[in-house]
Amino acid sequence: NDYHCKIITIIKLFYRVIESFTFSKNFVLFILGVGFATRQIGNVTKPTTIISLDGDKVKVQTQSTFKNTEVSFKLNEEFDECTADDRKCKSFVTIEDGKMKHVQKWDGKETILIREVDGDKLVLTLTLGDVVSTRHYEKA
Repeated sequence: NDYHCKIITIIKLFYRVIESFTFSKNFVLFILGVGFATRQIGNVTKPTTIISLDGDKVKVQTQSTFKNTEVSFKLNEEFDECTADDRKCKSFVTIEDGKMKHVQKWDGKETILIREVDGDKLVLTLTLGDVVSTRHYEKA
């Protein structure tokens, strides 16, 4: 089935953070309006991300000592999402050029998260306005 072929490279993978750029300076979290204490915790947290397929839905779980989150969605269909920092978003996820593109819209703002597998690594690039940050994960 074409649906499964599009996401086969990202399914059932477990990754943990090894490097953060801009996230580690709390700049993105500050722009998102995340409070000081939560930004400090986020600065030292190294979450594990699990991407899996559950029937016709993609599931992305993020686990850390601070907070666990899970989002489940169908590709190419808008869905309601409550983010780890409690934003209520309208989200939409596609696969483009082998990358998972996750767009979150809320309060007239937009965040774009691109997840790309490169060998045993996962690179998450987050764009919010003019600010771009990345997190590098390795297979756990």
